[in-house]
Amino acid sequence: MSYHDYKTGQQIEMQEHSFYALIQASMRQADSDNLRMLSSCWPEVWEELQARHKAPGGALPGEEGGNSMVSMWIQAGDSTG
Repeated sequence: MSYHDYKTGQQIEMQEHSFYALIQASMRQADSDNLRMLSSCWPEVWEELQARHKAPGGALPGEEGGNSMVSMWIQAGDSTG
């Protein structure tokens, strides 16, 4: 990690994005090796990101009010991510 990466990380942290938003953004920008690592650590996030990428406007079929797999896990109290 460079000094620039560290300072950028501080700026991103102050914006208070959700953990899963940061993970999916990292997946979008990752090189092949890092994407392999991220998608193996969070396969459900990777699957949902792929589904949303293919879905019109990023909304999954039948979705209302942001009811995604990830948000349902968060509501259920899953802390495995």
